[in-house]
Amino acid sequence: MDSDAHSLEIIAPDKIAKLVEAVGIRKARLGFLPTLTLGTLAGAFIAFGAMAYTVAITGSELGFGPTRLLGGATFSLGLILVIIGGAELFTGNSLVVMAWASGRVSTGAILRNWTIVYVGNLIGAVATAVLVHQSGVMTLGGGSVGTTAEGILLSKLAISPFAAFLRGILCNVLVCLAVWMSFAARNVPGKVMVIVPPVTAFVMLGFEHSVANMYLLPVAMLYKNGTVDVLALLANLAPVTAGNIVGGGGLVALVYWLIYLRTAPAAGPV
Repeated sequence: MDSDAHSLEIIAPDKIAKLVEAVGIRKARLGFLPTLTLGTLAGAFIAFGAMAYTVAITGSELGFGPTRLLGGATFSLGLILVIIGGAELFTGNSLVVMAWASGRVSTGAILRNWTIVYVGNLIGAVATAVLVHQSGVMTLGGGSVGTTAEGILLSKLAISPFAAFLRGILCNVLVCLAVWMSFAARNVPGKVMVIVPPVTAFVMLGFEHSVANMYLLPVAMLYKNGTVDVLALLANLAPVTAGNIVGGGGLVALVYWLIYLRTAPAAGPV
């Protein structure tokens, strides 16, 4: 009975802050190959969520809001795989800023982690896009899935850089809150339950996730033109990535650091 009651309890925010800081230190110390490999896995995991999202909203007659709700809930698969399966996601790793702000991780170490993870995410997402294209998934529904993918591509390319930056900020506030709250849960069902609402919300609201875009743009470009427009991809990823860093690192990690860890003594950077 005591163990069952314990499993239903959540971990308090001040303790979550210490856990996130400790995890950030471990992430910064992880070797190059494990970091890159786990980053590649995360890129593929987010691509699976984006792939499922594309199929889920195709042909929906539920109306704009309910269709976005369905798509967002489906997309949550990606972050669930990252958190439960274990992988290194660039957007979630914005929380390493907490360990950096405490002086436990050096600037070089955090930039190293972000760079390796970002490259790994890109490899995993683009590789998955190529596999999806070659497998014919985009031709499902008489090509309607491919048409949906093209529509997603056009809508994302039409966003101005400034709007993409702001949507990137808003997106990663919600993503990092999902990661943060996953630390509060003591079991897998609890973690899944807290991940789904914030992820669903950012997708519904049209916010921009850099790693999701690493899949969504290339897969549509491949279906439409047979090749990837690298310049167009980078034009979207640059402001979105910057926004993701500000949203997750600044508005979540630094804010919680100021609340819970600012007065804690530093033990020196890794």
